Amino acid sequence: MPLPPAVPREPMHVRQVECRGYRRADGLWDIEGHLVDTKSYAFDNAWRGKVEPGTPVHEMWIRLTLDTDLRIHAVAASTDFSPYEICAGITPAFQKLVGLRIAPGFTAKTKELLGGDKGCTHLVELLGPMATTAFQTIFTAKGGGKWRDPGARGKPRFLDTCHALASSSDVVKRFWPEFYKEPANQ
Repeated sequence: MPLPPAVPREPMHVRQVECRGYRRADGLWDIEGHLVDTKSYAFDNAWRGKVEPGTPVHEMWIRLTLDTDLRIHAVAASTDFSPYEICAGITPAFQKLVGLRIAPGFTAKTKELLGGDKGCTHLVELLGPMATTAFQTIFTAKGGGKWRDPGARGKPRFLDTCHALASSSDVVKRFWPEFYKEPANQ
């Protein structure tokens, strides 16, 4: 269902984030993130001069090369457009991600390593949707697309991570009945 109609308005800014996952021939995985910010109006920039409508204010890329356990083996980062000449100079700092695993605490660790003046806000923000893309891409490689190995014990890690996968949801009742719990307000 689309959003309800909006009041009359003028477009000002567009941020596009695109993430893609690839299986590599060598058994690893590439997750690529691309961020583009544009304005609907021209503005002056001290470094670039006049920036015309639709010309990127920011255009940045990150590629993470991962194994099936979501451990980062290599990082490539690039800044094609930015508001300041020195912005692209921080991309080598993203090598600090090599060796990290996309797992609980990943976001906090990336902010610790690359937050504030140690990195680029936009590239760090791009890592969030890239982590989700990595999980969605590599997930099927683990267990052949099954949510859980047949012999696995205990509650699956993904239960209670969202509304649909709440222990009290009809989804859990249908697919993982052994972990279903009646809703508390019944």
